[in-house]
Amino acid sequence: MGVQARKTAKWMFMLMVIISLVATGCAKGTNSEGSPPASKDTGSSQPSTSEASASPAEPFDISVFLSVPSPIPTENNRIYKIIKEKLGVTLKEEYLVGELEQKLGVMIAGGDYPDVISANVKLTNAKAVIPLEDLIQEHAPNLKKHYEKVWNQLKDPDDGHIYWLPNYGVYQGDFQSTQHYGPAFFIQKAVLQEYGYPKIKTLDEYFKLIEDYKTKYPEIDGQPTIGFTSLAFDWRDWGLRNAPQHLAGHPNDGGVLVDPVTNVATLYEGTDVAKPYYKKLNDMNVKGLIDRESFAQNFDQYLAKISSGRVLGMFDQRWNFQQGEESLISQNKPERAYVGIPLVYDASTKDYYVDRPPINLLNGFGITVNAEDPVKIIKFFDTMITEEWQKLLSWGEEGIDYHVGDNGLFYRTPEQRKQQEDVTWKQANKAEALYGQLFKLEGKYPDGNAEGAGNQPDEFFANLKPIDQELLNAYGYKLWTDFFSVPSESRISYPAWNIDLIEGSPAKIANQKLKDLAFKYLPKAILSSPDDFEKVWSEYGAQIGKVDTKSYLDRVNSQLQWRQDNWSSK
Repeated sequence: MGVQARKTAKWMFMLMVIISLVATGCAKGTNSEGSPPASKDTGSSQPSTSEASASPAEPFDISVFLSVPSPIPTENNRIYKIIKEKLGVTLKEEYLVGELEQKLGVMIAGGDYPDVISANVKLTNAKAVIPLEDLIQEHAPNLKKHYEKVWNQLKDPDDGHIYWLPNYGVYQGDFQSTQHYGPAFFIQKAVLQEYGYPKIKTLDEYFKLIEDYKTKYPEIDGQPTIGFTSLAFDWRDWGLRNAPQHLAGHPNDGGVLVDPVTNVATLYEGTDVAKPYYKKLNDMNVKGLIDRESFAQNFDQYLAKISSGRVLGMFDQRWNFQQGEESLISQNKPERAYVGIPLVYDASTKDYYVDRPPINLLNGFGITVNAEDPVKIIKFFDTMITEEWQKLLSWGEEGIDYHVGDNGLFYRTPEQRKQQEDVTWKQANKAEALYGQLFKLEGKYPDGNAEGAGNQPDEFFANLKPIDQELLNAYGYKLWTDFFSVPSESRISYPAWNIDLIEGSPAKIANQKLKDLAFKYLPKAILSSPDDFEKVWSEYGAQIGKVDTKSYLDRVNSQLQWRQDNWSSK
């Protein structure tokens, strides 16, 4: 529950860069790269492009902090060079190294903020960012049009101001996606290939495949095979905590289940909804399938483990481990990459992993109180939301990064597709971290092209590896999202995970205590002997009973009701 941070040379080069950054503090540069933290979709608002080709302005620097780790881009990055040449703007970016909470704490304590910063509720509570609604109304017509249908949702429920420009979730038309970037149980393609591409839906079927494959192949590339791993580090807690809600057929509401009829939230942690999952992990630990380092590893170690190709499965959100998976592709190991599977407790239960992407509240960019010229910044942002600049950030330059077919649709050559997999090339030719945090047009442009190659159906399939095409054909599918049930219309209050609990409030304190208890007792329950599981589980439930969960649920339910009453598109 709380803020989700919703979701990329060779991997070893990336790992060396990240390690070097950890040794030297937060990396700084004039450009950056990274992966988007949320599911992609195909709807879009379409602001005017009238200002997209603005004449070069007076040179203007904008300092930016992005809350994502990223390899150091080159000084002469092509995209940033175009931004500077056409708009006069130099982006001086700093990327996350280490723990986000610690970095933000230092910033807040010293009042030392960049001009623009990635969204975080701590910054709102510290009054580190300024209201944006008047700036948008007066100086950013393209942004106003972009957010017009979700304007009320952008407003802070406590004071009515708009502080953040969400990066995902503003779309029009029928929702369709080629890839699922959200939560799922992931399994290596090699495992499915080994056993003739079986259809699996339950935990028992999933772990039986992993057990059989690990028994047959105890080592991969000279290292011990890992059956199932997890991540419980810093704010990335969902890999450990959130699976039970999906196994029970619910969407991603973070730490609660929300009744779609009554719009009322209840807890599932420590209850009979969650217990079967952790008991299954306990059983699998006895068989040696659970990575015993899961609950001690940090994010970089987790990614390195994924990139080694020896992890057969995990529950996660794809955007979170995407860098590790892209490393496998760079190493020419596509069979070691993953397929997302929507597992449920009971085969008769309809899965609810894929949703219609909600507005990604408390994500994206805000302007800080230290910015000297917010008007210039908002005008720059207003230009960046136009079609010309959105295509540059997502597709690149025509004739260099893509071509236009006789039918007007964009496509890439095999050589251009291969470049998109090369981390070193991307460091000099893309701005992925910026694009990931930046507001964006999602869906189809007026000319019929998708917002990016990943959602351009023909380009998507043509870009698949042979094993991917073989796999999809074996299941009778064309898209990775075909593994999941088609999402129904989300309730208006969805999702609950991005509700602001208010720093220092009883609700926030209770939520933190629930997280602390989960980090303590769930690993203990999973790794305990089978004879001790019930004892540990009972102790976990007893400790939850001592938490002020009423304050927590009261805040969540009051906000769910507020959204129901106020989040109208009218």
